[in-house]
Amino acid sequence: MSAPKLFVSYCWSSQDHEQWVLDLAIGLRENGIDVILDKWHLREGNDAVHFMEQMVTDPEIKKVIMICDQKYAAKADGREGGVGTETTIISKQVYENQSQDKFVAVLSERDPDGRPPLPTYYASKIYIDLSNPDNYVKEHERLVRWVFDKPLYVPPEIGKMPAYLSDVPQVSLGTTQAFRRALDAIKNGRPHASGALDEYCALFSSNLERFRITSDGSVSFDELVIRSIDEFIPYRNEAIQIIEALGQYGSNTELVDRIHRMLEDCIPYLDRPDGVSQWMEREFDNFSFILQELFLYALAIFVKHQKFEYAASLLAKKYYAPKVQADRGLSDPMVPYSVFYRVIHSFNERNQRSRPGRVSIRADFLKSRSTATGVRFQDLMQADFIAFLRSELESHALRLSWVPETLVFWPHHSQQPFELFARSSSRAFFERSKVLLGIGSKADLVTLFEKYREGRRRLPQLGYATVEPGILLGYENLATDR
Repeated sequence: MSAPKLFVSYCWSSQDHEQWVLDLAIGLRENGIDVILDKWHLREGNDAVHFMEQMVTDPEIKKVIMICDQKYAAKADGREGGVGTETTIISKQVYENQSQDKFVAVLSERDPDGRPPLPTYYASKIYIDLSNPDNYVKEHERLVRWVFDKPLYVPPEIGKMPAYLSDVPQVSLGTTQAFRRALDAIKNGRPHASGALDEYCALFSSNLERFRITSDGSVSFDELVIRSIDEFIPYRNEAIQIIEALGQYGSNTELVDRIHRMLEDCIPYLDRPDGVSQWMEREFDNFSFILQELFLYALAIFVKHQKFEYAASLLAKKYYAPKVQADRGLSDPMVPYSVFYRVIHSFNERNQRSRPGRVSIRADFLKSRSTATGVRFQDLMQADFIAFLRSELESHALRLSWVPETLVFWPHHSQQPFELFARSSSRAFFERSKVLLGIGSKADLVTLFEKYREGRRRLPQLGYATVEPGILLGYENLATDR
C-alpha cells in the first residue's frame, strides 16, 4: 500500500504556531503519511498561488487538512492571502460535494470563549480537535485513521431479518399495552405498580399457550422450535425490560415475588397439556428454551444491579408444580428452580445432523440472542454458573440437575473468576453475595470441593473442556480481604 498524500493548509500566525504545524506534519509522516507542506515542498521562485491550487485540486492528494486557529478562520472568511486563496478552492468543493471526505478541519486552539475557530463555510461539519493536550493522543489517532480511511468503529455485517418481522402471520403474546403500563409504573414508582405488574404477568403466563407448536410434518420439528423462539424475541425483550426496571428502580420485594410467580405459572408448558395422553418430550422444547432464557436473564439482571436478595429469591423459593411432580410419581408439589433446565431434544437431533456438530446449540442460541438486550453474555454465563453451583450445593444425587452450557464460551485457559466472585474476595462483599449460593460461610463449600477432588462428584464436561468451579468461583481468595 502506497503512502497516502496529505496537504496541510494553515496560516503563518506566529513562530510557535508554525512550529506546532511542523511537529504535527513530522508526526504524520512518521505514521506513514506523505505530508505535503509548503516549508518542505515550495521552493524559492515557485508560484505560491499555483502551488496551493495544485495541492487542493490534485487527484493524487487524497486528503487535505485545514489547521484552524483564530487567524486562519479570520483570513478564510475575509479571503485574505494564501489562506483566502485555498479557502476559495476548498469551500467550492465542500459546498458542491456534501459527502466529501477529502477535507477536514483540525483545531490547534479554541477562541477565548472555548469555541472552535472554524471558517464559516465549515462551521457545521465535524472537526478533529488537537487543541487540548489531554485529548491530543486520542484525536491524533482519529486524524491518522481518517487519512487511511480506517475508522475505529466499523458496522458489522448485516444479518438476516428476524423471523418475527416476516410477512408470515406471527404469533402475538398480547402483552404490549400491559407491558408499557407496568414499565411506566415501576420506573416512576406509581402506586398502581403492583397491579400493573400483576396484569402483565398474568397475560404473559396465560397467553404463552399461543406459542405451542403444532406440526404437520412438512417442516422438521427443530426448525419449528427455532422459528418459535425467534418469534418470541419481542416478548422476551419486554420481559427483560420489566426485570431491568425492577433491578434498577425496584425496592419492593413483592414486585420481584410476582416475577417468581409468573415463572411458576409457566411451568405447566414444560409438560403435556391436560387431556393429552400421547406426546413426545420434544413438543415442549420451545417452552423449555424460552423459560430457561427468561430465568437466566432475571438472575443475571438482579446480580448485575447487586440486588442479591432478589436473585436469591428466584433460587431459594420453590415453585408450585403439582402436575410435574405427579407425572414423576411424587407427592410433593414443590420443585426447585432446576425445573427450568430441561434437555432440548430437538436441538440434540439438529446437532446430530450437523457435520461437525456443536458442543451446545442451546449455548449458541443464548449467545447469539443476547445482543442488543443490555445484558452482557458474560453476565448470562455468570448467572448460569451460579445456578449450577447452587444446585450442586443443594443436590445429594450424583446426577447433575443444572448443566451450565453457556460456559462452553468461557475461555477455559483463563484463571480469572467471574466478576461477582472476584469482588467477593472482599469479606464485606462476600457477606452480601453469599446468599446467592445459599451458604453461611466459605466453609460451607469445603465438602463439595472435597467431593470434586476425590472424584465422588463429577464435573460437567463441555466438549473437551471441564468446568472448573474453583477457578470460576475464585475459591481460594473468597472473603480473604478486608
